[in-house]
Amino acid sequence: MTDLAAFPITRKWPARHPERLQLYSLPTPNGVKVSIMLEETGLPYEAHRVSFDGDDQRSPEFLSLNPNGKIPAILDPDGPGGKPLPLFESGAILIYLADKTGQLLPELPQDRYRALQWLMFQMGGIGPMFGQVGFFHKFAGREIEDKRPRDRYVGESRRLLGVLDRQLAGRDWLLGEAFSIADIAVWPWVRNLGGFYEAGELVGIDDFPQVNRVLAAFLARPAVQRGLTIPAE
Repeated sequence: MTDLAAFPITRKWPARHPERLQLYSLPTPNGVKVSIMLEETGLPYEAHRVSFDGDDQRSPEFLSLNPNGKIPAILDPDGPGGKPLPLFESGAILIYLADKTGQLLPELPQDRYRALQWLMFQMGGIGPMFGQVGFFHKFAGREIEDKRPRDRYVGESRRLLGVLDRQLAGRDWLLGEAFSIADIAVWPWVRNLGGFYEAGELVGIDDFPQVNRVLAAFLARPAVQRGLTIPAE
């Protein structure tokens, strides 16, 4: 049996199936990237809920796996060379799981880098900008009378949505016909913008028909529907 006792995180979240990949997460836009990836690839895993209400992400056990204190993180008992591999940062995890399973990341170098550029586009642009819109529209930013910060992020979010809309014209997915980790990274954030953040009208989401078309196709995938609810309450 695989022994993960050397990893302090397993003391707070014991592994019932230590031979499986261990996921520490919440169903946030970053968190569901990994659960959707795991559901799409069929890789066996065990999910553990990291509760923000209980500040689990700041616990010594979680910080031992991710010193940045953010979800998601994984512990793969069957990492490179058959040794356990702890890993954090959702983009890095997506690349790792794609390489591990040989799925959802093209093999040809030119196509692989095209996928990675859109993954980085999400990590460097969509995630931070949409997150700021959520803060200023739904959370504490509502109390700020000066709306220039909010409007700055709304404008940048619209620009990014425009980039997506143009890229998707005549394409099924960001890379064309092939669904990839780039889509797994991008679409949970687009969904969150109009869903949890309730900012669809604010950013004029209806102005981007290609974005809405592909978002609907993404949400129709059975693996996506499962992954969006993991880890469960």
